[in-house]
Amino acid sequence: MFAISQPPTESDTYTECTDGYHWDHQTEHCKDINECEIIPDACKGEMKCFNHYGGYLCLPRSASVIPASEPPITPAETSRCPAGYEAQGDSCVDVNECEREEDDCQPSQQCINTLGAFTCQCPDGYRKVGTECIDIDECRYRYCQHRCVNVPGSFSCQCEPGFQLAGNNRSCIDVNECEMGAPCSQRCSNTYGTFLCRCDQGYELGADGFACNDIDECSYSSYLCQYRCVNEPGRFSCMCPEGYQLQGTRLCQDINECETGEHQCGEAQTCVNIHGRYQCVDTNRCQEPYVQVSENRCVCPVNKPACRDLPFSIVHRYMSITSERSVPSDIFQIQATSVSPGAYNTFRIRSGDENADFYIRQINNISAMLVLARAVSGPREYTLDLEMVSVNPLLSYQGNYQTSSALRLSIYVGPHSF
Repeated sequence: MFAISQPPTESDTYTECTDGYHWDHQTEHCKDINECEIIPDACKGEMKCFNHYGGYLCLPRSASVIPASEPPITPAETSRCPAGYEAQGDSCVDVNECEREEDDCQPSQQCINTLGAFTCQCPDGYRKVGTECIDIDECRYRYCQHRCVNVPGSFSCQCEPGFQLAGNNRSCIDVNECEMGAPCSQRCSNTYGTFLCRCDQGYELGADGFACNDIDECSYSSYLCQYRCVNEPGRFSCMCPEGYQLQGTRLCQDINECETGEHQCGEAQTCVNIHGRYQCVDTNRCQEPYVQVSENRCVCPVNKPACRDLPFSIVHRYMSITSERSVPSDIFQIQATSVSPGAYNTFRIRSGDENADFYIRQINNISAMLVLARAVSGPREYTLDLEMVSVNPLLSYQGNYQTSSALRLSIYVGPHSF
């Protein structure tokens, strides 16, 4: 078999050029296309079109371009192969300028061979402007959800405080600071992009927003407890003095030792409950010339000469009051148990009130009120003889028109006020 080689016909002439060039039949070379002349309005606005090899630039009108001199064109007669090719036998084969290091690419560029020529490719993150590789500012295209940081040839995304990068390295997702050791001393609540510290009941958040400080409820009001308020971490409690017990959460109730059996009174004594304590009194408190006629009543017989100037009867009563009670204050009502027809009754303090701490306010003919005139402090005990004097004009003919009876009132002032 024989291969017959014929000179190329006109249709076989090499006419393929790279983008931005066209085949010039006269010079049999690829010639640059002047896009500024053939593309209408190649540049918009105030930009001016500048043609350059293989493309064009849109630059401000104040810019100027110094064109480089075109490389000398070797007459076609010197070679039957177009530029970028070389003869091998009867054929023209492409010259790999990249392998022969005949390219003019910058050190940072990659040379890529093409048919009849070569191109200089910029690395990722760069774009080619003229012969130079210019960094692409990816941050201009809003690749990041929050913040973008441009670096040569690339970019990185950053998130605002309280967020972290998602797996795509562009989106930002909320950070749950409560699960990552947020510095809250008690309770933590995660919110979008941040967190809030909260406190348990009885505490308040400190100025730093993290620490929880105990609230001193006792300092807010003096009415939280009837007697004394005790602040505790996160709460408060009410305390009562000795002889009292807490009723509910804030009130103090007197303990009746006489009913609970906590007293130490003897067999010949009677237990009398008073505020915060108890008192043991003799069961028979009648003193000569009086004789006991009932549990708490003494009578002075009329046949005894010593009874002439004494009240006919004395009834023993007991009561207690708290210290520093507001005054004047009604504390005890005296009531006559029997009244003779036509008798006029008057009431008075017979004895026991040397300092005038009390006075009598008569209500009507058969009753009167004992009034505390001055604030008193305890513990202290008063024994007052409250006397009712009865005058009956109808019995004056018998010569015994005036009688009296007394109520011996023992008043115990407690050591505490409420």
